Amino acid sequence: MAKSILIITSYYPPESGAAANRIFELATGLQKHHFRVSVVTPMPNYPKGSIFKAYSGKLKQTVLEQNVTVHRLWLYASNSKNKLLRLWAMISYSLSLIWFFIWHKIPDTVIVQSPPLVVAFTCMLCLRRKKRKLILNVSDLWPMAGLELGAFKKNFSYKILEKIERFNYNQADLLLGQSHEIIAHIRGMFPEKKTFLYRNYPNFKPPILLDSSKNANKITLVYAGLLGVAQGIYKLCTSLDYTHIVFHIYGAGAEKESIVQFINSNPQLPIVYHGEVSRNALHQVLGRYDVTIIPLLNRIYGSVPSKIFEYARLGIPMLYFGGGEGETLIKQYELGWVVEAGNYQALNQTIKTLTTAGIDSKNRLIIQQTAQKNFDFNKQLSQLKKLL
Repeated sequence: MAKSILIITSYYPPESGAAANRIFELATGLQKHHFRVSVVTPMPNYPKGSIFKAYSGKLKQTVLEQNVTVHRLWLYASNSKNKLLRLWAMISYSLSLIWFFIWHKIPDTVIVQSPPLVVAFTCMLCLRRKKRKLILNVSDLWPMAGLELGAFKKNFSYKILEKIERFNYNQADLLLGQSHEIIAHIRGMFPEKKTFLYRNYPNFKPPILLDSSKNANKITLVYAGLLGVAQGIYKLCTSLDYTHIVFHIYGAGAEKESIVQFINSNPQLPIVYHGEVSRNALHQVLGRYDVTIIPLLNRIYGSVPSKIFEYARLGIPMLYFGGGEGETLIKQYELGWVVEAGNYQALNQTIKTLTTAGIDSKNRLIIQQTAQKNFDFNKQLSQLKKLL
C-alpha cells in the first residue's frame, strides 16, 4: 500500500518562481515514487500580492493535479512593504491551516516548507501534538537572511523570530537544507538532529541545444526571474557598461516599474524587457542568448539560487554575481564566470572579456552533461525516500 505524505507550503503552481517549482517537483516526484501525496497551499497570489482571478472569492478548493491532491486555502494576500500587513498575510494562512488540521485526517508524515517562519511554527506546534513525523524543508535561513537583506533589525522582534526558528528546528524529526551552509547552521544549534542536503535540482528533459544569437560586436546577456530587491536588477541596469552587450530581462516583481521607467528614460541603451512568461516558455527562449546572469545585491548566507541547476540543465553559460555557496558551485563544476558580489567595475571588466572568450555550442554541451551527471533530481529523491 502506498505511503501517504502531506506537504505544507506557501508557494505552489500556478504561482511562478523557484519556491513553487521546487515544491511542485518534490510533490510530483514523490508521487512517481509511489507515495500518495497531498499538498496544502494558499490560494495562488505570488508574486502579485493578490489572489489570482480564477481563485478569487474562494475559501477553499481541493483538486487533483497530476495525481497529487492539492488543497488551496484562504489567506489575506499582500506583498505590501508594510510589515504588519505582510505579517497578517502569514497569520491568516496559519489560521486556515489550523482549521484544516482540525477537520482533516493528517498523514503520519508531513513535510513543512520554511520560510515563512510563522507558518512553519504553526505547523510544527499543531502537528507535533498530533504525533506526526515532521520534516522541515529549510530553503533560506530566516531571520538571518532578512537581517542581511536589511528587512530586519536586531531588536526584540528579531529575537522572537530567532526563538521561533530554534523551536521549528527542535521540533523536526528530519531537516532538509538546500545548501551546506544551511546544514552547518542547523547542526551548530542542534548537532544531534538528522539532516539531509536537498538541492533544488530541476526535473525536466534536457532540451536540444540551440545556437545562441550571433553578433560580431556584442553578446546577448539575459536575466530571468524575480525582479525583487534582493536581486538588484534595477541597480544592474544602471551600472552595466553596454558597449559590449545587449541586456534582456524577463520577470516581474517589486522593481519592475523602476526598471521599465529606466528603460523608457534611456532609449539609447540596449535593454529589452520582455515581461513575465511561463517557465516552459523561458526554457524555449533562454538558449538563444549567449550568457545568463545570476545576481544578488548582497551575499546571503545559506542561499544557493536554484537558477544554477536549472540553467546548467539547459546548457546555458552563467555569469554569477552573488557570492557564497553559489559561487563555489560555479567554480567547482566550471559552469561559467564568477564576479565578486557588488563589484560592478569587476563585472563590466569580466563582461568585456567574454566578447572574445569563444562562447560556443561545445561549452554548452559540456555544461549540460555536467548537470545531468551531478545534479540528478531522481537520484537525490531516491536517497531522500529512504528517510521518509
